[in-house]
Amino acid sequence: MIIRDKPRAWELAFAMRGSVLPHIALPLLGVIALAAVMVVLDHKFGILPHIEGIPFTVFGIALSLFLSFRNNAAYDRWWEARKLWGGLLADLRSLARELEVFLPEQSLRHRILRQSLAFLHLHRAQLRRLTHDAETQARSPELLADPHPPCSALNGINTDLAATYAAGQIDGFGARTLTARLGSIALQQAGCERIAATPLPFVYSLLIYRTTYLFCLLLPMALVSTSGWLTPLFVGIVAYVFLGLAEVTEELSHPFGTTLNALPLDAICRAAEISLAPHLGQPAPKPLQPSDFHLS
Repeated sequence: MIIRDKPRAWELAFAMRGSVLPHIALPLLGVIALAAVMVVLDHKFGILPHIEGIPFTVFGIALSLFLSFRNNAAYDRWWEARKLWGGLLADLRSLARELEVFLPEQSLRHRILRQSLAFLHLHRAQLRRLTHDAETQARSPELLADPHPPCSALNGINTDLAATYAAGQIDGFGARTLTARLGSIALQQAGCERIAATPLPFVYSLLIYRTTYLFCLLLPMALVSTSGWLTPLFVGIVAYVFLGLAEVTEELSHPFGTTLNALPLDAICRAAEISLAPHLGQPAPKPLQPSDFHLS
């Protein structure tokens, strides 16, 4: 995620960190170059058909509405993913407090808390499809070979709680409270997996990009008679808006990725480590800070 204050005017013009311009630079230059070729052909040979702007106005409005719909759908995925990870953080904090109330044995409490942090990192690595993650290898190397490492971590916590309840070290109300907390964690986990495993329908992306390129490639026919040699400039501006918005929605629709605009899962995991450190009797690590405005 990009973390920065509102840029000043000169920064706004040249800021590249977090911008979609590097991703659309080649298609954008291609559209501008083709528009320039079309203008040259029209001036030299007069072979370019001149079309009135009304059809393009209607076309542009329809394209804008469809892009807006896709942008809302992508942002809803991104925001829901952020709420789910906020819920995971809240659940881990509540779990640490509830363990101190219901579970008297300190060593077991610490073991469960370490397992819960391992679960969070395993869940992060799974969502990002990281197979060689240093943090998960350091915290839970024995779980990495399991079919579903995050669930294995939660299963380990559940096994410890079941054994403690069977031994009479925790009463029924405490066992119910802690298992309900595990159920809430599992619910947030399943919500994240649903988003990660169910992308926006491919037909949306296909239609958006096809329509955007078609609009931008036909636009010089409507502008050449009035804009002349400035036609490539105006086509480039329109293409930047439409292609840029399409690329933004593509990034937001994958909130768990490693792009600059994806969610800062590393920072959220560190926030959990900071919150649980006092319960583990350890010094709290420092919060992660943005590197060149990027918080991972």
